[in-house]
Amino acid sequence: MSASSELEKAATSYAIEAVRLDKQGSKGMAITMYQKAIETLLKLVQLYPEYGLNKVYIARAMAYQDRIRSIQGVGGSFEPQVDEEKPPTEENGSTPHAPPSEAKKASFEELVLKEKPDVKWDEVVGLEQAKKAIKEAIVYPVQRPDLFPLGWPRGILLFGPPGCGKTLLAAAVATEIDAAFLSVDAASIMSKWLGEAEQNVARLFATIRKIASESRPAIAFIDELDSLIGKHTSEVGGEVRMRNQFLKEMDGVVDKGKNLPAYVIGATNKPWDLDWPFIRRFQKRILVPLPDYDARLHMFKLYTSHLALAPDMDLYQLSRMSGGFSGSDIRDVAQSAHLKVVGEFFESGKAKDKQAQPRQVSMDDFRDILEARKPSVSLEMVASYNKWFDAFKAL
Repeated sequence: MSASSELEKAATSYAIEAVRLDKQGSKGMAITMYQKAIETLLKLVQLYPEYGLNKVYIARAMAYQDRIRSIQGVGGSFEPQVDEEKPPTEENGSTPHAPPSEAKKASFEELVLKEKPDVKWDEVVGLEQAKKAIKEAIVYPVQRPDLFPLGWPRGILLFGPPGCGKTLLAAAVATEIDAAFLSVDAASIMSKWLGEAEQNVARLFATIRKIASESRPAIAFIDELDSLIGKHTSEVGGEVRMRNQFLKEMDGVVDKGKNLPAYVIGATNKPWDLDWPFIRRFQKRILVPLPDYDARLHMFKLYTSHLALAPDMDLYQLSRMSGGFSGSDIRDVAQSAHLKVVGEFFESGKAKDKQAQPRQVSMDDFRDILEARKPSVSLEMVASYNKWFDAFKAL
């Protein structure tokens, strides 16, 4: 298989998984897969500028980016769908279209993502305090359990603004300790498992305990945790049983006498919606904040490292201009600037010349993007996270 075919296959695979996760409501995981699809498509366009399908790929990348923005609540309404039977070819050159409005009831296997993450610590930019706390709670006990006679934390709560690296942190620690990684979106549990939520919560915990009993670390990553164990003014019987089941399972994992390498990492953008009985089951409660100036600079360097930059590019100035932007915001800005240049290249007709290349990405391209969008996290939200952290932090 040629390199271009492998990239096409990878992009299609990422997009199919993104759409599946999108349909079932797994927002965080869907965004990750859409991002991978975008990156693969852009890499394909860069490596093969004369390829006949490049216009289609650029259109798809822009559609996926629009969908990410829609999921994040910052504009866009496109809901792409990938045809698993007919990937794009020179003849059909199809573009995504809207999926059916109602998804079928999902099974446990469909809702739990078991793909092993491949995220290294150096890909998690900044967040030194959070990384230190996670290493102390998970990495070191796995490496030398004999040094922890009092046991170690099994429940880790990551909270903070959306798009700041909570999922990335969980994936990185799973890679570091070579753990089995079961990822599930709590909103999907509530919306798709319906009456089976109680049994499937038990099954999720039973799976990680079984893996851990075989001496392999296991991590259950639960995104949008507030959807599962948030405060409710009124609950039906099934919800009460599910929440009680979750408390029971967490107590079983947290039991210090067993010392199994089984962990539960919960992530939430709304920690203030969690009930206290659930909060105290997470012995480590870690704020994942917006990136500071140094982290933003590192991110711009990372996300522009494969781009052809104009001599006037000043990443230090970009870092100053992007205060208040989340990590995903910065990634979107870099992608948007690149897409702007590549789209302009195709619209000019120059792509027909196999030797031609898009112009370099300039500071003006980034300024245009930054002027056209605002941070996805408000100052009021930041204040709320800091207030909750002061009240409940446990590093």
